Amino acid sequence: MSRLFAPEGYKPLLDLNQTELAIKKIKDFFLSSLSTELRLRRVTAPLFVLKGLGINDDLNGVERPVTFPIKDMDDASAEVVHSLAKWKRITLADYQIGCGKGIVTDMNAIRADEEMDNLHSLYVDQWDWERVMSADQRNVKFLKKIVNKIYGAILRTEFYICETYPQLETYLPEDVFFIHSEELMRMYPDKTPKEREDLICRKYGAVFIIGIGGKLSDGTEHDLRAPDYDDWSTPNEEGFLGLNGDLLIWYPVLNRSVELSSMGIRVDREALLRQLALQGKEERTELYFHKRLLEGTLPLSIGGGIGQSRLCMILLHKAHVGETQASIWPDEMRSECMNSGIILI
Repeated sequence: MSRLFAPEGYKPLLDLNQTELAIKKIKDFFLSSLSTELRLRRVTAPLFVLKGLGINDDLNGVERPVTFPIKDMDDASAEVVHSLAKWKRITLADYQIGCGKGIVTDMNAIRADEEMDNLHSLYVDQWDWERVMSADQRNVKFLKKIVNKIYGAILRTEFYICETYPQLETYLPEDVFFIHSEELMRMYPDKTPKEREDLICRKYGAVFIIGIGGKLSDGTEHDLRAPDYDDWSTPNEEGFLGLNGDLLIWYPVLNRSVELSSMGIRVDREALLRQLALQGKEERTELYFHKRLLEGTLPLSIGGGIGQSRLCMILLHKAHVGETQASIWPDEMRSECMNSGIILI
């Protein structure tokens, strides 16, 4: 059954040719702005990594990576990356990146278990970034500072693309509203996490929800997170758990909230051991990435991913991510899109 939401009376504001040109403009402008704001150096990233090193990301812990045997390496198994959170931290160490500086790369992934809809695709493209930080920056104040820098780059890109194409109008608010997932749960205790996101984003326009992955006071999580990249279990100065979160905006085209970025301060040695124990995955301490972290050869860092096609989608006022990227879609969804004026690439 198709999960497509077709806005009534939808009509793209840019045709196919304009859209392709606009996508390039957005990607170039935003990457330059983000790199300047966070002092990031572009690096080349892998499409796949060897299985069994603990480098590939676990996401929510249930998604299956695309795997294949390597003929020239005795059929050793490789995995297409889900994201590059752990690979980036290794790269920071190997490139000897200094404190206050970082790296950014174009991450391309295949998520075969993704449930396809207006926002989700089998093909994932994002700007993956990671920045070296000091121990005294492992706090919510620093997390918010970085979020504001990223959001500032998004706002500048929105202004630039709307100036380039006058048929587009700016709609993003000037500021991000910060709230912890525990506060959000107490505000809307009878709602699901997705319903809470919609309600808070409709109210404020742009929201960063802090604390994704740790248990809330009602015994649930706002969302799941793997135990070995974001720090979601360390208490912060506001009395809540978590030094990570999600950046969302209210998107009037679809009349719902849209996540643009998942990011956070990464685990240190203590948080890694605590989170592995909480999820019963202590055996990961024997993997390459985890050994390096526990041995102290990886820097403290903050990082995340920002969806490329999704950012282009919301800045170009599109109704479907397939209007800003080429992927595979069910025949039923393609037919519905065609009948609703949604032109998939």
